[in-house]
Amino acid sequence: MRNTGPILTVVAAILAFWYLAAIPLNAPWAYDKAQRAGIELSASDLVADTWSQDKPKLPAPHQVAVEIWDTTGAMVLKGRGFSKRSLIYHAWVTFSATMLGFLLGTGLGILLAVGIVHNRTMDRSVMPWVIASQTVPIIAIAPMIIVVLNAIGISGLLPKAMISMYLSFFPVVVGMVKGLRSPDAMQLDQMRTWNASRTQTFRYLRLPSSMPYFFTSLKIAMAASLVGAIIGELPTGAVAGLGARLLAGSYYGQTVQIWSALLMAALLAAILVGIIGAVQRLALARMGMGR
Repeated sequence: MRNTGPILTVVAAILAFWYLAAIPLNAPWAYDKAQRAGIELSASDLVADTWSQDKPKLPAPHQVAVEIWDTTGAMVLKGRGFSKRSLIYHAWVTFSATMLGFLLGTGLGILLAVGIVHNRTMDRSVMPWVIASQTVPIIAIAPMIIVVLNAIGISGLLPKAMISMYLSFFPVVVGMVKGLRSPDAMQLDQMRTWNASRTQTFRYLRLPSSMPYFFTSLKIAMAASLVGAIIGELPTGAVAGLGARLLAGSYYGQTVQIWSALLMAALLAAILVGIIGAVQRLALARMGMGR
């Protein structure tokens, strides 16, 4: 209850603010309809209208909830959980690119971090480039990545995964470098007194010390990978994936569809990060680092 209470309080505050914000944002259209119909809106009529418009500027929470249910639970009950109108299907498409990009980015990040820690030249040359790579907006280079890969015959899942990898490798590099360098001088000196080789020092000291940093980096990398997968779906004009749902909603002004896709993306990210958190607790407990 100590954890659930504050979370429920924050969620309730967000929902209350969301409902209140929907009134002034959707009011102009409500007043315009009333003026054309020659009627005058009361306060209750205004609130009811702003919370039930077909294409509102800001849909009310219950409108988004109904849309999510209609494209998930209702679809499953009808046996059409993976139809092209289902958010479950679109979430799966985005999830596949997210996971591939996450695995590629994690592998690349670990290799770069190990090289940076053990090689002074890589530390002085590669690390600045790693940091500089994140100053370029991904929305600017994503179309170039898609076009270049399509030009050499690579399309489908891999281009989106490459964009996810571009975003996800950076937190892994930074976190692992910090973690591998976390042992202090006394601990390193102790390994030298035991005549430990560099490989043994890495295996028995640096690597275990880096685990808390590593799992924290993985959580950030997973969220970044999901963002990359969604962004990768936008310049391709994709017909599947959460990015495709966002794109279609923006084309036709379907704000309810846009918000439902956004919340599904947030839910997917929360589940994936939660899984990493569970693995972290188990792994650190086995290593004697847990509570």
